[in-house]
Amino acid sequence: MNDSSTNSFTVPRLAGVNLSLREWGDRDDPIVVLLHGGGANSHWWDHLAPTLAKSHRVVAMDFRGHGDSDHPEDRQVGAFNEDLEALIEYLGTGSVILIGHSMGAHVALDHASRFPETRGVVLIDLSRGAQKGSRRRARLALAFRRTYASREDAIARYRFLPDAEHATEALRESIATHSVREEPDGRFGFKFDPQWFSLPSRPRPDLSHVLCPTLVVRGAESRLLSADGARELVAELPNANLRVIENAGHHVLLDRPGELLAALRTFLRELD
Repeated sequence: MNDSSTNSFTVPRLAGVNLSLREWGDRDDPIVVLLHGGGANSHWWDHLAPTLAKSHRVVAMDFRGHGDSDHPEDRQVGAFNEDLEALIEYLGTGSVILIGHSMGAHVALDHASRFPETRGVVLIDLSRGAQKGSRRRARLALAFRRTYASREDAIARYRFLPDAEHATEALRESIATHSVREEPDGRFGFKFDPQWFSLPSRPRPDLSHVLCPTLVVRGAESRLLSADGARELVAELPNANLRVIENAGHHVLLDRPGELLAALRTFLRELD
């Protein structure tokens, strides 16, 4: 099947937090897990997942505080890592391929450093060597959460942070449609909890422990992953390659989805 199915799950380690899960493809195929960035949700992958599902079982989850997963008031450093571990427990195998964007890439990298059974990792424009102030500005922009009088107004005002200058309007509108919810006061806001962005980051993982094949993807115009930062990251990983995609910023999956898909499918074929 190429249409997605939607489910939610919880396991004991989540202490009652329910996470929203979407799947494409044949359940007997190798598993690819898609991890979205901060302030995003699983629908950021809708235009890529059906193609990946031609050869793999594709699973996309909303981290807690994002999308259609629970938005708990208890916010703890490392909670997103717990979400991924719970998902893998739910799937019943740690032999998965992780594809993460931005914050999701950091979660994937940390996981691979601690779980050697991970089959492969793709890190799409995680933050490293960012221009001074770029990461802080992005966090502050996400933390300033506006609401709007109508759903239509919220969808029209929805913007990617940082900008995705090369993304089509159709893609922006599609993602926006799935990123708006009604608030208790009857106004409409976006499906993420901005208070997560005030938490400190987890300590950096030991990159020497990431033994699986790894692909680092950088948007050539990215301000969050510098050219030097990408090269240094690849040099520190035991089994990594770098792919730079031209005419793309931080949101490579939005700016140049076709080029990203080609890189992902090549990586997946080599793993198989």
